[in-house]
Amino acid sequence: MSAGDVPSAVLFDVDGTLAETERDGHRPAFNRAFAEHGVGVHWDADHYARLLAVTGGRQRIAADLRARGHAADAAERIAERVHRTKTTLFAEHARSGSIPARPGVRTLVADLRRHGVRIGVVTTGRREWAEPLVGHLIGDVAQEIDVAVYGDDVTALKPDPRCYRLALRRLGMPASCVVAVEDSAAGLRAALGAGLVTVVVRSGPTAGHDVGGAALVRESFDGDPALDAELLGGLLADGQRVRRESCRRSSA
Repeated sequence: MSAGDVPSAVLFDVDGTLAETERDGHRPAFNRAFAEHGVGVHWDADHYARLLAVTGGRQRIAADLRARGHAADAAERIAERVHRTKTTLFAEHARSGSIPARPGVRTLVADLRRHGVRIGVVTTGRREWAEPLVGHLIGDVAQEIDVAVYGDDVTALKPDPRCYRLALRRLGMPASCVVAVEDSAAGLRAALGAGLVTVVVRSGPTAGHDVGGAALVRESFDGDPALDAELLGGLLADGQRVRRESCRRSSA
């Protein structure tokens, strides 16, 4: 794309991407829920990082319980109860506004808005906690976010690409006009499966993930150079006029 071109839209993952939620919220909430239900499980940081290969909190609990010797049916029943409590605990934490955005996130979002880029979030997280968290991190979901897809909205979670396909349908845009920003291997595979150029900004628990196929891999949003609208636009199309004109029509 020519100098000054920007994406028509940027779709952000939430957990680990907009904020270090796994470290600052999810893992403590899981452990509190285990304790409240009398389940003799405590996830330390290293074990939890390995469990992130399983997307979805309930699925993560059930997988760990099965690995610890629980029968599949029992693991699912326990996981359902524990995850319901964990979701309530984390939603309270998310609404409190105490989880900070990753450095550089708000600067990038402000730059995208200045350039007229549409902004969305695509997460496996439940609306109950993800919506208030996104509102705190980057703005009012109803008024400032152009599209939001939550785990409640799809029947299969990342790395399945249907969450990103749904976001594109709601935007009314082809994948060629849009950049995804993720932090994990599962998220990257979901975005690539929907045909999206994808930037990976690694988070603490996903630092060792295989992110081959990403258009750009960063350790932070505010590195040198910092991520901005034109840098993301430069990842798209590389001068393909048909794609550039298609994006302009889509965003008009």
